[in-house]
Amino acid sequence: MNETTQRAELHRKIWAIADNVRGAVDGWDFKQYILGILFYRFISENMTEFFDSAEQEAGDLEFRYAELSDKEAEMDFRPNTVEDKGFFILPSQLFENIVKTARTNENLNTDLANIFKAIEGSAVGFASEDDIKGLFEDVDTTSNRLGSTVAEKNKRLADILTGIASINFDDFKNNDIDAFGDAYEYLISNYASNAGKSGGEFFTPQTVSKLLARLVMEGKETINKVYDPTCGFRVIIMTQANSQVNTRVLELLPKFKIKKMNRWCAV
Repeated sequence: MNETTQRAELHRKIWAIADNVRGAVDGWDFKQYILGILFYRFISENMTEFFDSAEQEAGDLEFRYAELSDKEAEMDFRPNTVEDKGFFILPSQLFENIVKTARTNENLNTDLANIFKAIEGSAVGFASEDDIKGLFEDVDTTSNRLGSTVAEKNKRLADILTGIASINFDDFKNNDIDAFGDAYEYLISNYASNAGKSGGEFFTPQTVSKLLARLVMEGKETINKVYDPTCGFRVIIMTQANSQVNTRVLELLPKFKIKKMNRWCAV
């Protein structure tokens, strides 16, 4: 499957989820739920991969962090994890475990709210506190925008969770696109195009970003730093810079917030 086909297939799946769950909620507002839960899945899988890889390399080939009890995780895995990862998620709070009971959990909306608070709270007192603070502030799972009753809220949240869970990102992991990043960018661009000025304030078309990246690197064989103080969800300059033979993007600087949109600087 070539890059164009991969991207089209991913976009089709992502937009089908958005199309299925939107309705009474304004699209530009509702994107926060899609993007927030997509990100929740990403950091959950990032954490399980972190622990699973370490334990399996140490010889425990059957180890699965998601199957541990929260008590075991607290005792054996929380210490030092926040210093390494910037946050911590208990096994019961992982995306893959929450989605298993999403359709039957009568407390789904409040459970998610508590999980998001716990993830942010895990960084309190650590160097990553300011970076993690407010990460899910726009994903209000108790808002009446999701429905007038708890049952309606839970159904819509379950639709999002199960829809995002149905995407097999492993299909894209070893191919030509950054699946999570591309999904973010696709949703932002589509919602922005339908939101007029308010949406356009937060999204720059990829073609424009790539052109700017090419201009700043024109005629340069080796680049020490590329600084982008206004990049948003998808770090285009990082992506473009990394495609150059003699250029590697080394880090993301701490985020700062503009109009409730999480921003990053890239060097």
